Amino acid sequence: MEKKPYISLYWKCQLIGWSIAALYWTFQGWTAAGNFRFDLAVVQFVSDVAMYILLTHLYRNFANKNNWQDLAIEKLIWRMLVVIPVMGFFYTLVTISKLYLVRQLFLSHPPQPFTSFFSVNTASIFMAGIRLMAIWLLAYHLYHYAKREVRLSVENARLELSFKQSQLDNLSAQLNPHFLFNALNNIKSLVYTRPDAAARAIDLLSELLRSGLYKGNAMLIRLNEELDLVRDYLELEGLRMEERLQYELDIDISLSGVMVPRLCVQTLVENAVKHGVALEKQGGKINIVIKEQDGLVSIRVLNPGKLEQDKRAAGIGLQNLKERLDLGYHRQAAFSLYEMDQQVCAEIKIPIR
Repeated sequence: MEKKPYISLYWKCQLIGWSIAALYWTFQGWTAAGNFRFDLAVVQFVSDVAMYILLTHLYRNFANKNNWQDLAIEKLIWRMLVVIPVMGFFYTLVTISKLYLVRQLFLSHPPQPFTSFFSVNTASIFMAGIRLMAIWLLAYHLYHYAKREVRLSVENARLELSFKQSQLDNLSAQLNPHFLFNALNNIKSLVYTRPDAAARAIDLLSELLRSGLYKGNAMLIRLNEELDLVRDYLELEGLRMEERLQYELDIDISLSGVMVPRLCVQTLVENAVKHGVALEKQGGKINIVIKEQDGLVSIRVLNPGKLEQDKRAAGIGLQNLKERLDLGYHRQAAFSLYEMDQQVCAEIKIPIR
């Protein structure tokens, strides 16, 4: 089946818009002049459409190269105050040159000196150029502004859905029957031997469940709040795994107030416990290292073990985290999983906000 040639909306608007404008000018010439020439009208029509499409298309390339379509409306307005007169100047330059050249080629009466023609027509053509360029620029940037708002709304909706899914995944992991069975058995044994520890285990378990059920309306929280949740989780797991689970936190305290996605560190830690320490006969140590690197917050969680070739793809929890990072930071954040010094390292890098 033969495919029809595709013309983008931009080129359709360019062709239709400038064709309508050129037809309007042709109609004005037809009603105003007694000696209207159709051959001259065709030349004027074709040259007008071609010149002004070229002029505005060059501006479009310039704006795209400098990412003006992503600017806030306030910054864009200030640029438009400069661009509109500049575009009006170029409109005047090409229009006067075109009109004078057409007169020279198609009219038989003695040619008018260019300086005289320029001085007589410049003001009116420049004002017309200002109006036309202002209308074109307003339509072009309003379209892209509306398109950007729609795109951001869709991305925000996807981000919120992804975040809700992360909450459900986190809550599901916390309510895992095996996890609860071991936690409650540990608490039961501690009741007879270490009542204080049993009480602490109950507090930790209830705090984790409360965090999963009632907290989490905000998608970003302070790093120190995220680490409080991680410490509770590791302490509770430590009661279950006893000396098999060791952990160490190396945190740049100056980053405590930095906003990070909720559950991002805990997701990495849960993965390290489940796929690292829990699988080692002697257990192991989890290292959490959070530093600043080149304007980014680097969060690394290291656990013992090896990254097997068939397990390099991220699981549901890590894949969900990666998607949240992509959506929340417009692909300026990064997630990686690799081996380092006989350990598995899960790392995320987040721009400092």
